[in-house]
Amino acid sequence: MIAALIRRVEAGEDPLRVWGDGKTTRSFLYVEDFAEGILDLFERCSEPDPVNLGTEEEVSIGELARMILRLSGSRARLRFEPDKPSGQPRRRCDVSKAKALGFQPRVGLEEGLRRTLEWYRGSLGE
Repeated sequence: MIAALIRRVEAGEDPLRVWGDGKTTRSFLYVEDFAEGILDLFERCSEPDPVNLGTEEEVSIGELARMILRLSGSRARLRFEPDKPSGQPRRRCDVSKAKALGFQPRVGLEEGLRRTLEWYRGSLGE
């Protein structure tokens, strides 16, 4: 979802169309936090037990789209399409086991989006 929104914002889509009413919520984990968490848990966990890596930071899809527009510098309008599916109302995993094992995300959503935008813009020039 983030990659698709960034690609469309950077392509100049105006208005930026978002399926649903924008009220559904999600939690996003920055890729570096995920990779470091996996490696760290391999070293710490001796039991073959599932562990959810994630963050407790939850954001609505509408707020996510607004944040991407703001961080990108785009002046595009935002248009929700409530006649399209919104998906599950809320997706946030239970991260209590990961926290008990010492996992703590280091990169917040806004910083992760900023880094992703910078990476995307840099990859276009290669």
